[in-house]
Amino acid sequence: MPHMRVSEASVYLGVSDDTVRRWIDRGLLGSTTDASGRKVVDGYEVAMVAREHATVPALPGGMKSSARNRFVGLVTDIRSDPVMSQVELQCGPFRVVSLMSTEAVHDLGLERGSVAVAVIKSTTVVIEAEDKGVA
Repeated sequence: MPHMRVSEASVYLGVSDDTVRRWIDRGLLGSTTDASGRKVVDGYEVAMVAREHATVPALPGGMKSSARNRFVGLVTDIRSDPVMSQVELQCGPFRVVSLMSTEAVHDLGLERGSVAVAVIKSTTVVIEAEDKGVA
């Protein structure tokens, strides 16, 4: 499983580094030490906690894009057969599911806990809003 530093986990969870450390101390998140002696957490565990606690983070690494329907998140599940895969992301409070080739999953190096960006292009987007009685 991919591991990330406490500061990275805090971005995906929408909380401070200190909060992540407190969650580790309370057992909400497990941690280990990497080869450099830094505390790291399992990316998949962060994804599971994100389902309940996260806010939507900015694009990673200062990336920019013309796409407006982008969701940064963590891979929570991958179901594959020899040809196709279903990949589930937890993007802050949003669950995004994509169907793609199993080859693409391997090419992207996706695994549970990986950071990924869902880019959505659709000809149909339904917008809902409160009915305020305006005709």
